[in-house]
Amino acid sequence: MISVKEAKQLIMGAALTKKSELVALQYAHGQVTARDIRAMIDIPNFHQSSMDGYAIKYEDKDSLLTIIGEMAAGTSRQLVLNKGEATRIFTGAPLPEGADTVVMQERICLENGKLLVEDQTLLKGANVRLKGAEVESGVIAMAAETYLSPAAVGFLAGIGCAEVWVYSPPKVAIILTGNELQEPGRPLDFGQVYEANSVQLKAVLNKIGVRDITVQTAEDQIEVLQDVLQKALDTHDIVLLNGGVSVGDYDFVPLVAQRCGVEQQFHKIKQKPGKPLFFGTKKDKLIFGLPGNPSSSLTCFYEYVLPVLENRMGLTNSLTEITARVTHDYPKASGLTHFLKASYSNGTVTPLHAQESFRLHSFAQANCFIVLPEESKGCLAGEEVAVHLLPG
Repeated sequence: MISVKEAKQLIMGAALTKKSELVALQYAHGQVTARDIRAMIDIPNFHQSSMDGYAIKYEDKDSLLTIIGEMAAGTSRQLVLNKGEATRIFTGAPLPEGADTVVMQERICLENGKLLVEDQTLLKGANVRLKGAEVESGVIAMAAETYLSPAAVGFLAGIGCAEVWVYSPPKVAIILTGNELQEPGRPLDFGQVYEANSVQLKAVLNKIGVRDITVQTAEDQIEVLQDVLQKALDTHDIVLLNGGVSVGDYDFVPLVAQRCGVEQQFHKIKQKPGKPLFFGTKKDKLIFGLPGNPSSSLTCFYEYVLPVLENRMGLTNSLTEITARVTHDYPKASGLTHFLKASYSNGTVTPLHAQESFRLHSFAQANCFIVLPEESKGCLAGEEVAVHLLPG
């Protein structure tokens, strides 16, 4: 067995190479830009009013002005403003040629069709968005490695960007092993259990933007599992095998992986839960053998698989590491790192009930792990402990 630290170093050392793809902007939310994005034109590409009011020459602010027309947003007709003239103008409309200032409609007086400015604080250029104020043509409007939030994709749409290069999510195969598995919603026969691993793993994968996910079930037969694994390796970047990684008579994953040309990097980690975790590589593909118990499987996914996926996609690791004061004693023997399901709030963290590897009820209430290192013999109430906050 190897340590948690050694396992993470081996996995990140074999992390997937980032790949990029050009996608329509409407599908880019939640991804990360793979290239700099340059503005093709000035935005706005004309001097623009930011208010409903009247466009004037600033030098005429103390004169009685003649209103010669109006400019509405979307107009394609340009007006020319001469000395002593003004135009009615609306938010988003282009300024008439010759105008340099917009007076708010609440700050004017109309006398016999003439306009008088009643704004002693008016400054030249007031209420005008200058051409290129948002972004100038040719400059980098958004740098590579930028997370595409709703505001970011809105900004790109606003500068006319319809497509963007992003780091492409990997293709993930989930292979479920075990004859005892039954689909939720169907009646259980004797000896069967409901299959939960693919449901929870797909939920996390979808949350970070992985959409190309294949789920297959393999019977507990070497030849069957070998065939399913080989096909998955031919078409996917990451393979997540669930179950079959321990030392039972039907735990075939290490053997089958070897037969499929997978180079084993490690099998078994000094940790609880999830000790039998398997990791291997085949060229640029990563293969994880996750424990079959749902709690162990999800713990290993968060701690070992998620960082690799997010690294490949240019995302920041969403498993945040902090410290907090623990509210209760928790004894353990030295020799294994423990990941305890826990609840964090306002600087304190509470270990939850039901820490067994098959129990998901407490995991459903957890928002973090308490991480007790290998050499630790547990913790006492009030002590500061390491905490890994789980993605929301």
